[in-house]
Amino acid sequence: MADLSKYRNIGIFAHVDAGKTTTTERILKLTGKIHKLGEVHDGASTMDFMEQEAERGITIQSAATTCFWKDHRFNVIDTPGHVDFTVEVYRSLKVLDGGIGVFCGSGGVEPQSETNWRYANDSEVSRLIFVNKLDRMGADFYRVVGQVKKVLGANPLVMTLPIGIEDQFVGVVDVLTKKAYVWDDSGLPENFTVQDVPADMVDQVDEYHEMLVESAVEQDDELMMAYMEGEIPSIEQLKACIRKGTRDLAFFPTFCGSAFKNKGMQLVLDGVVDYLPSPTEVAPQDLTDPETGEPTGQVATVSEDEPFRALAFKIMDDRFGALTFVRVYSGKLKKGDTILNSATGKTERVGRMVEMHANDRNEIDSAQAGDIIAIVGMKNVQTGHTLCDPKHECTLEPMIFPVPVISIAVTPKDKGAAEKLGIALGKMVSEDPSFQVETDEETGDTILKGMGELHLDIKVDILKRTFGIELNVGAPQVAYRETITRAVEDSYTHKKQSGGSGQFGKIDYRIRPGEPGSGFQFKSTVVGGNVPKEYWPAVEKGFKSMMNEGVLAGFPVLDIEVELFDGSFHAVDSSAIAFEIAAKGAFRQSIPKAGAQLLEPIMKVDVFTPEDNVGDVIGDLNRRRGMIKDQEPGAMGIRIKGEVPLSEMFGYIGHLRTITSGRGQFSMEFSHYMPCPNNVAEAVIAAEKQKKANKK
Repeated sequence: MADLSKYRNIGIFAHVDAGKTTTTERILKLTGKIHKLGEVHDGASTMDFMEQEAERGITIQSAATTCFWKDHRFNVIDTPGHVDFTVEVYRSLKVLDGGIGVFCGSGGVEPQSETNWRYANDSEVSRLIFVNKLDRMGADFYRVVGQVKKVLGANPLVMTLPIGIEDQFVGVVDVLTKKAYVWDDSGLPENFTVQDVPADMVDQVDEYHEMLVESAVEQDDELMMAYMEGEIPSIEQLKACIRKGTRDLAFFPTFCGSAFKNKGMQLVLDGVVDYLPSPTEVAPQDLTDPETGEPTGQVATVSEDEPFRALAFKIMDDRFGALTFVRVYSGKLKKGDTILNSATGKTERVGRMVEMHANDRNEIDSAQAGDIIAIVGMKNVQTGHTLCDPKHECTLEPMIFPVPVISIAVTPKDKGAAEKLGIALGKMVSEDPSFQVETDEETGDTILKGMGELHLDIKVDILKRTFGIELNVGAPQVAYRETITRAVEDSYTHKKQSGGSGQFGKIDYRIRPGEPGSGFQFKSTVVGGNVPKEYWPAVEKGFKSMMNEGVLAGFPVLDIEVELFDGSFHAVDSSAIAFEIAAKGAFRQSIPKAGAQLLEPIMKVDVFTPEDNVGDVIGDLNRRRGMIKDQEPGAMGIRIKGEVPLSEMFGYIGHLRTITSGRGQFSMEFSHYMPCPNNVAEAVIAAEKQKKANKK
């Protein structure tokens, strides 16, 4: 029986280059998981890691690793920082109980940190904040704390203060105990001494200590009353209050240091033990109805006496075979058990289970509620599937993944590569749910769909390097959509007479624009049996099957309501097929009358630029049909937020770097669909017609 109160399932997330991987490595070093400290100084292990990371933008090696600190067990999940991989962050947050948000001492709160922070707020995950790289030029702990308040709208609870800054940074003061931790120049994490607070910092430490105590006692009415009457709470009482406030997201304990120089990390680990929740302290996951996806009102209570329930949150392929990373929410799992995948309805036997430790793995025989483990060689399991006890079928709350907005067509350069491509893409789709693959029926091309240009670049690069498949890559395509702008009332009759029984179906119907995001809605208000009830589903099916190809340029159609209000049938010649064909003909006949319109994806764009280039950047975004929503001055430059059509954003990074002499950065994510201006729509429609003509 493991003591679940000593478990901490935590994730480390941050912007690219805030020092996430170094922080994770330091945690493993400090907890004795990796013993070779020498490598780090040669720059070997860390740089190694980062080179892969820089090339591919994702954390390689292991998704989860286990280590121990002060007899507490940490399951640490590393998440990538780049915006095209936010799906990774999202799914990691789904299975964690707490996290550490790492911010760069000089870069501060960057666009990606914001997206991650928003995801963590949505998932209601408790977090500590670690302001890293305080040994860097331009580092300013107090400025970053101010940005956390202003940009993230969060409440940082300062737990440690830096002693010295930039190359003078030597240690930190623990605000709670008013002790200074000072490291020597050896760079070894254990070479520190505990001293009195430096004389020039005493007043500042007192001020922050008072703020800390006041924020903490707000969590406990009795303590607060005592404090107001002049009683000083004990360190233990304060820690209990901070723990409660952290769990309720009232504030976020904030630490500082330098992971690379091994300064200040111990206090962060102590913070994880003292303030982040154990699996039993987090609100349990909802169980949902597999048909509707609605919560059933039951939850997966974290306890090993409950039936087995777990969520597969990541699938990775490595040299040992397919690994399915699983968070066990309740019950126990033993080697040789048979478990049910409630998404596919199939059962599988658990062969090997492993715990990941940095880059090696330990075989284990059993796992229990609260564990994060990997199962080797599972078949047909995908990200977000629920694994459960066959006698107690259930579905955990599923993961929702963003819709791809950009696609490219690829063809293998030689015949032999075509088969390899199919197998490789199958693996990649199961690993990354935001990446989709289709085949273009007419050209036979393979279409890759993803979250952005970098996302697809990396996929093509993995195909080339990891799987050795050379591809011809077409130009990126935008996922346009079509809709209608006005309501139409119309009638359509399908009849066919050719000896023997014929086909007959007449429908009277109204088609009107639906609410944005409503998709396809169908209702029937036929009275008096003019169209018998058994044919209504056929009419609905006929209309629905036409939604995949609009009349303007063959793009999928969004947001349409169809109402069947009358019609007629023939006792002998009517059939479900006849009414389905009538509905298809009706769609073709009426959509052009309903003011068909082309929609384009609009992206939420966040551009960072030095002050001198703001005018040029805004001018350029306006030329790209962008709407500027907000400008925000920061320490290093200005952030411009706006909405720009995806079709205008191809190759933008190169252009931005030219305007800003390489200092600009940007991130974008899909926001919504908007009608295309006429001139753009005409060009897109003409290009699609030309493509079809060329194929013939």
